[in-house]
Amino acid sequence: MRYLVAFRASARIPLLQAGKTALATVAAWLLAGALIHHELPTFAAIAALLVVQPSLNQSVARAIERSLGVVAGVLVAYVVGVVFGGGYWVVLVSIVVAIALAWVFRLTPTTSVQVPISAMLVLSIGMSTPAYAVDRIVETVIGAAIGVLVNIFVVPPSAIEPARAAVDALLDEIADRIDALARALSRPHSPRELDELLILSRLLSAMVAKADAALKAADESLSINPQRGRHQPRLTEAVELRNRLDRLVTRTLAMSRTLRDRFTVELLGEPTVAALAEETRRAAHDLRLQRLDAADAPAEASAHVEPPALTAPISVAGPDPQHWILIGSLLEDLRRIREEITGEDVL
Repeated sequence: MRYLVAFRASARIPLLQAGKTALATVAAWLLAGALIHHELPTFAAIAALLVVQPSLNQSVARAIERSLGVVAGVLVAYVVGVVFGGGYWVVLVSIVVAIALAWVFRLTPTTSVQVPISAMLVLSIGMSTPAYAVDRIVETVIGAAIGVLVNIFVVPPSAIEPARAAVDALLDEIADRIDALARALSRPHSPRELDELLILSRLLSAMVAKADAALKAADESLSINPQRGRHQPRLTEAVELRNRLDRLVTRTLAMSRTLRDRFTVELLGEPTVAALAEETRRAAHDLRLQRLDAADAPAEASAHVEPPALTAPISVAGPDPQHWILIGSLLEDLRRIREEITGEDVL
């Protein structure tokens, strides 16, 4: 059974998209069947099936690719048929010519596959059916158009919520890393634990990339979405928070590297370090208050949210000469973290 894993996706497609695909396929079959009586409207159904995509601009792109591929394939079949006439080997010639043209014009993979398929079908099936080529073009255009229209008017797809969730997940992980820094400033740590602290901070870059991919998908889903005006402010809010979090990743990584490189047990005896640890913990607390889903909470829930905990800048006593570089570096990074969280320019 483990071999079946290769044929299964990690997650199901949304049920809504499956329903829209079924609706578009049925509608394309019925409409094309009512307009074209020569053959079963198979190609209209196939076009609709392939055109319904997770985003509207993907649907439009797929519709254009498939339609162009069919038209180009029919033209190739017509030219090859005129030049070489009919025959078993002419079909092979049309396939080779279609593939070569797709390569020369650098067509997309979808169009590149559609051109030889259309040419092959026109010459192999359409030879005995004069109207086959024209019907195939009409069917494909009908199916593609219906696929796009269904995707537009039946709950236009939007990837805003997954994008906001990805940004919140990045925020939570940064807050966890800042909390880990506070713990590291509160008790002795082994070199292995400090190495782990740095490694986990470096892994934040992978979550940044994941959030960026989700935001890109969200922006793509709104490119020709009729509901863009309603969703755009939520996307803009997520992008702005992501940009701030990117700077927090830099500061968190810098603090983790500084601790890993210069931490000593004697550092815990410095009077400033206890205050530094507490302010770092409060920074993690306040960062979590800025989750995007907190902005979506009802007003009643927002009234009970814990207020920010960051206090005034730390008063620094003169550190031991061995620790002043470490403490100064941590204080500067914490100051910048505070600025990103509170929006204040703290001197």
